[in-house]
Amino acid sequence: MEFQSVNPYNNEQVGIFTALTKDELDEKLNKSQQAFESWRKVPIAERCQLIKNAGQVLRDNVEEYAKMITLEMGKPISESRSEVNKCAWVCDYYAENASAFLADEYITTDADKSFVRHDPIGGVLAIMPWNFPFWQVFRYAAPTLTAGNTGLLKHAPNVFGCAQQIEDVFKKAGYPSYVFQKLIVHHDQTELIIANDTVKAITLTGSERAGSAVAEISGRHIKKTVLELGGNNAFIVWEDADIDEAVKTAVTARMFNCGQSCIAAKRFILIEGIYDEFVMKFTEAVKLLKSGDPMDENTNVGPLARIDLADQLNKQVNESVKKGATLLLGGNQNGCYHEPTILGDVLPGMAVFDQETFGPLAAMIKAKDINHAFELSENSNYGLGVTVCTKNIEKALKHADRVSDGAYFINELVKSDPRLPFGGTKNSGYGRELAKEGMMEFVNRKTVYVKH
Repeated sequence: MEFQSVNPYNNEQVGIFTALTKDELDEKLNKSQQAFESWRKVPIAERCQLIKNAGQVLRDNVEEYAKMITLEMGKPISESRSEVNKCAWVCDYYAENASAFLADEYITTDADKSFVRHDPIGGVLAIMPWNFPFWQVFRYAAPTLTAGNTGLLKHAPNVFGCAQQIEDVFKKAGYPSYVFQKLIVHHDQTELIIANDTVKAITLTGSERAGSAVAEISGRHIKKTVLELGGNNAFIVWEDADIDEAVKTAVTARMFNCGQSCIAAKRFILIEGIYDEFVMKFTEAVKLLKSGDPMDENTNVGPLARIDLADQLNKQVNESVKKGATLLLGGNQNGCYHEPTILGDVLPGMAVFDQETFGPLAAMIKAKDINHAFELSENSNYGLGVTVCTKNIEKALKHADRVSDGAYFINELVKSDPRLPFGGTKNSGYGRELAKEGMMEFVNRKTVYVKH
């Protein structure tokens, strides 16, 4: 079987990749296990130096890697560069902090000595998406490899070129052979890979459906999973907010990566007193965004990564308008390109309220007051993150417990940061990535008890 990656902007072929045979896949899994036996014994200082090297390789080759991201999934080139540089940041972070995170934790008990040590577990399979084809991989790989595990990457088929380059980053950084490997396989081989004794845990970033399927398979084989799934983040604006600043933040929160982000702001919940002003200013700001060739330095909005994604977004728009939403801007689709679109008067029960919208679509929702705003925010099967815009920081902090999501941001868009744990609740998944918590997901926290 062959896989093609195709530029969504012009439909030109970017690359062809041949799937592994079963024997080739078995060989890679065996090599991963063999590599683990020696890699786990490499001193932490050396592992930290190697992940630091990887960060430098990313910086040294930022243009090459950014171009591949843009060609394969359509992200504006300036955003692709930012993605590569963020990957270098996460490498630096674990290079600087892994030794402290993995240090023995001494605990006073009735033993002469008792502590928790942190041992690697083995091969960790990453099933990764196309929307941030470098970042999603590196935020798992940096802590996981540095902890002494080996990495196996099953990437999305439309970004196999990125998968190849990521594997090359680790080779150029000086990692031993087979510590990190890409797997060019069809999704129907996922169960075979998970069942293999080499794989000790699985991390997946993707759709609810994919997450549910992988969790079910992993559960049968008693293997740990971390799932980072979809989101339908609320962006709440109180009446006392600086509307101009809120709009500026909101446009980035919704339109970055052409709206193809699990943590993008999707439901704009506005207290009725500022609803009209916010919608007007947001609409004017979106009109200024430049659509076009994502390789153009001035492009803000490119195509969606695949035509089925654009079709799905257009369907959600049309269904919502039929139920009473007001089309304020955009709404048109041309192949993979979908115009930045704004819908007003959105209510629960409409597709753009209830479902995740993966594209440049903003749903404007009116709330009677702050309590109503939080009720609307919580009216979701997802739980990744919430933004609240207000000048009353203390009041906003007191409302943090009303949000069941994994993140609560005040006057800022929800975003991932290597220094902070990242993850969701409800149908947005479970487990945490990044920070110390992300490293602890794939280590054996082993209790050691000594009595003379």
